[in-house]
Amino acid sequence: MKILIAPDKFKGSMRASDVAARVAAGISSAAPDAEVITVPVADGGDGTLDAAVAAGFTLVPVTVAGPTGEPVDTGYAAKDGTAVVELADACGLVRLPGGALAPLTASSTGFGQVIAAALNNGCRRLILGIGGSASTDGGAGMLAALGARILDSGGNDVPAGGLEHVTTVDLSGLHPALRDAEVVLASDVDNPLLGDHGAAAVYGPQKGATPDDVARLDGALRVWSGAVARALHTAEGESGHPAAAVAGSGAAGGVGFGAIAVLRATARPGIDLMLELTGLRDDLPGADLVVTGEGSLDEQTLRGKAPAGVAATARAAGVPVVTVSGRNLLSPKQLADAGVRRAYALTDIESDVQKCIDDPGPLLERLGRQIAKDAID
Repeated sequence: MKILIAPDKFKGSMRASDVAARVAAGISSAAPDAEVITVPVADGGDGTLDAAVAAGFTLVPVTVAGPTGEPVDTGYAAKDGTAVVELADACGLVRLPGGALAPLTASSTGFGQVIAAALNNGCRRLILGIGGSASTDGGAGMLAALGARILDSGGNDVPAGGLEHVTTVDLSGLHPALRDAEVVLASDVDNPLLGDHGAAAVYGPQKGATPDDVARLDGALRVWSGAVARALHTAEGESGHPAAAVAGSGAAGGVGFGAIAVLRATARPGIDLMLELTGLRDDLPGADLVVTGEGSLDEQTLRGKAPAGVAATARAAGVPVVTVSGRNLLSPKQLADAGVRRAYALTDIESDVQKCIDDPGPLLERLGRQIAKDAID
């Protein structure tokens, strides 16, 4: 047998590469003659950097400003002039000190600092994984780290959380390498920047924003969009710069807008990009089974998450798919419609959920052995 193991992370519990290794160990113990290939995946959120490194990219360490300014050790993954940069690991929710949310003042500055480091190192294709953002700053922090100046009416630099005071954006100091760089956003979000379906309204509350905060943030993003339009000599519409209305501009608290409007970025589904980077499609010919999964299989999984993308790709190649997860909340019909033959969950063999979270490794090996036995039978 040839078995591909391509899981996403078990969020808050285990990295994708470790999940794959544990399942592989279980399969190999039950089917020692099987050819087992591990291909950890991600969808553009946290875990993207790890998946790129597992695919053969080199991790280049960088120390940057976290979401509230504290130093954070992160990095980017580089290979053949391409850099994979993960917002979550630089200045995302997982980097908030003590987990304390900062909906009005968190910044994307650290993300821009990692991008600048990649450009300084000669990378000219930038794949930006922008899931897991802690901020709603429209990408202002990112652009400031790349050389933009964001000024109020007195010509003073506007601090994080002060976008409503922006009158001028000076882009003359942007990193010169951006002129020749290709920038791709790995994101499944299709929200615009502003309004009821925008960055503040939809994602602000999960970052700690109250209803009053949401109104303030949305208004500040509208001011920001207008200032960007003027900086780029673009006719202002109702939403300021036309990019504010583009699907995906609301991703990562508006980082999508900053990247699309100023960095000329294009957006692609995160899982599609990661499947290209990991080379999973190249490993499918001759495969007898694909194992994918994530911490929780649920409705969100079906909306462009990594396991759904892996299952669709495998099904198109005629390869059967099973999943491993911490828990499975999908019905047999939902699984079948997604191309999944069978789901294996840690909670099926261990009723103590906390144990599944704290020590999933041995349980994943048990599931791996069961997957192999079922495949042989």
